[in-house]
Amino acid sequence: MENFDPLGIHTGESIVVAPTCSLSEEQLKFMQEISVKAIRHLGIVGECNIQYAFNAETNDYRVIEVNARLSRSSALASKATGYPLAFVAAKIALGYTLDQIGEMGTPNSAYKAPELDYLICKIPRWDLTKFAGVSRQIGSSMKSVGEIMSIGRSFEEVIQKGLRMIGQGMHGFVGNEHTHFDNLDEELANPTDMRIFSIASALEEGYTIERISELTKIDPWFLGKLKNIVDYKNVLSGYNSLDELPDEVLRKAKELGFSDFQIARFVLKNSGGMENALLDVRARRKQKGIVPAVKRINTIASEHPELTNYLYMTYGTTGYDVNYYKTDKSVVVLGSGAYRIGSSVEFDWCSVNAVQTARKLGYKSIMINYNPETVSTDYDMCDRLYFDELSFERVLDVIDLEQPGGVIVSVGGQIPNNLAMKLHRQSVPILGTSPLSIDRAENRHKFSAMLDQLGIDQPAWKELTSLEDMEAFVEKVGYPVLVRPSYVLSGAAMNVCHNEDELKEFLQMAAEVSKEYPVVVSQFMMETKEIEFDAVAQNGEVVEYAISEHVEFAGVHSGDATLVFPAQKIYFETARRIKKISRRIAKELNISGPFNIQFLAKNNEIKVIECNLRASRSFPFVSKILKRNFIETATRIMLGAPYSQPDKSAFDIDWIGVKASQFSFSRLHQADPVLGVDMSSTGEVGCIGDDFEEALLNAMIAVGYNVPKKNVMVSSGAAKSKVDLLESSAVLAQKGYNIFATSGTAKFLNEHGIKATPVMWPDEDPAAENNVIQMISEHRFDLIINIPKNHTKRELTNGYRIRRAAIDHNIPLITNARLASAFIRAFCKINLNEIPVKSWDEYK
Repeated sequence: MENFDPLGIHTGESIVVAPTCSLSEEQLKFMQEISVKAIRHLGIVGECNIQYAFNAETNDYRVIEVNARLSRSSALASKATGYPLAFVAAKIALGYTLDQIGEMGTPNSAYKAPELDYLICKIPRWDLTKFAGVSRQIGSSMKSVGEIMSIGRSFEEVIQKGLRMIGQGMHGFVGNEHTHFDNLDEELANPTDMRIFSIASALEEGYTIERISELTKIDPWFLGKLKNIVDYKNVLSGYNSLDELPDEVLRKAKELGFSDFQIARFVLKNSGGMENALLDVRARRKQKGIVPAVKRINTIASEHPELTNYLYMTYGTTGYDVNYYKTDKSVVVLGSGAYRIGSSVEFDWCSVNAVQTARKLGYKSIMINYNPETVSTDYDMCDRLYFDELSFERVLDVIDLEQPGGVIVSVGGQIPNNLAMKLHRQSVPILGTSPLSIDRAENRHKFSAMLDQLGIDQPAWKELTSLEDMEAFVEKVGYPVLVRPSYVLSGAAMNVCHNEDELKEFLQMAAEVSKEYPVVVSQFMMETKEIEFDAVAQNGEVVEYAISEHVEFAGVHSGDATLVFPAQKIYFETARRIKKISRRIAKELNISGPFNIQFLAKNNEIKVIECNLRASRSFPFVSKILKRNFIETATRIMLGAPYSQPDKSAFDIDWIGVKASQFSFSRLHQADPVLGVDMSSTGEVGCIGDDFEEALLNAMIAVGYNVPKKNVMVSSGAAKSKVDLLESSAVLAQKGYNIFATSGTAKFLNEHGIKATPVMWPDEDPAAENNVIQMISEHRFDLIINIPKNHTKRELTNGYRIRRAAIDHNIPLITNARLASAFIRAFCKINLNEIPVKSWDEYK
């Protein structure tokens, strides 16, 4: 495999192609020989990975590293070639030899290296826009949170497909109207997550390949191919209607990876809505017989290699490698696409369980997904795997050929959900809840209006019409307010505004992210519990459910919050009302399948925040704690198959699960590690315990917190959080911990009889021995609790500097008063050595 980006950019941050494109046969052979020598010398058995730095002009090379294990690119290599490296390595470890894996003498033998008649391209997915102040430069440390792989017959085809797959709202290499660069030379010379699009701008502005290569150090071979795409965009723009567009030009555009959307944009010049324009291009293309070929990738070492259908679509050739016949007993599951903040392996777990349940019920199962890191794209998981785009155009291509009995859109997160209405308008049979209901829940205005009509309480809200209206609304409810766009995942562009300037700035961002759909502004409620209701329903009747609560108060996104299940600290009456309201919403939307509702609770008042008519991020967590597979039940309901009804006692369990989030702030230089309504965690753990403290302590240790040995630093922010932390600070002092605190907090604690040593703020006498930054750099603290106070600049910069220093010096940091109190109570009450080690099966 070859990195598109030059040496100095981490492989995980680079665009990668396979097989190698810009090297000669001799150069490749030379490097293969070195690999064999190195591996024989090191005596490696099983999987390994070698990274080279190579100068193609002089043949000078360096071996950078050898990993005698599976590497990040092993999954990619396995998916790219159909050769399952980990499977083969495991068999070798068990004593098999290569000639015994797969059938010797056939292309399905592990003895034979795979040969590719296609290209693959891996592109990383970054989520840097979610972090205030983060450096967008990419280099030798990895910041990307996911990746995609595209398959095709030309570099132009795979790069354009790939850039659509990363899910950043791009339409390919060209045709992205919202990308703009102030200083192109600067952008090309200093790589950021947007560099590939700056190359497109540079080519459109007439930069030569030599000039771009000089600035970026990217091989001219790749830049020449990218120039072909820009040149062809100009060819397409020369036509003004589909009638004057020659068939061969249309076919050539498809071979170069142009989507129907891009062709519509360049030829039809955006007249009317893009959805109709795209469908016009599609109709024209089908009428002229310009349809994608379906090609099969040869797989190795599976039980029946001739039956595994690992497929991709391409315009680089013609014909179908598999036979098509219509059967109502077939179901298409739309996967979740690239891992990103907010959509990770949880939705992959849901997709895989849906596919396996369908297979168990005798359905022909078809998966569409393009993430090389997931189980759902393993070729033996389903009957047919389309390793291809989850775009409107491509899903319709698959449906035209497969003519399935139905499509499942509710297990892959937000991407399939956003396609529901478009597919519905094309008469595609959607299984489970009707797309019209999905639209009523996803469209903020329709959903809020529905709750008002049902008489269900919700925070005061108003749809964005004009700024004057908004200001009148804010005067009535007061700051802070929450800005919420429709059809988004993980709170993208959702923001809490504390003043008018923020309101104006965030409204603009939200309108940009959710172009076709309304933006709603609602009252933001402080000091309120947040409760999650995950459930499965059939024809509007709730079949099974799970009520979990956040440790933190509302305002921390549910993906970042610490989740407790079953809920511990809610009134019996609150739980009863939540069930009642959820049943009414399920009935009104006639839900069949998975759904999730988020509630706010204060005293016994309950308000609904939102409802997602799809599996939620917490589905795997509650399924594993309850030991009832919610997705299996949901899939059975969507396919009209029998399912087992849980009895009442199923919800009455004697153990507790805690889900804690994993953050990657240490990788994100300059980002402020505070949590808000826009999600920022990149992973999570789930731990079980016999009581809340045990489960919480397990979970906090699993995400990397240590029980502090002696020194704890507290900077407790506003008066309210000072009071919140008072009790737990007293517990710390009783346990013999030394408490250090910033001036205001130290004064408050000492006045309440808790001994605290004051330290100086970062901007007071930086050289002083008791300056907090100085103490952090000397690793004097075992735990830092810093609660952001208010939004004045000094507090933000001082608070930010303490939080950032904690992250940069790898000292555990907590920025939420409720989580800090819970963690302190847990480690003061339980001795680490006393936590029992139990397997999942022991919780009965």
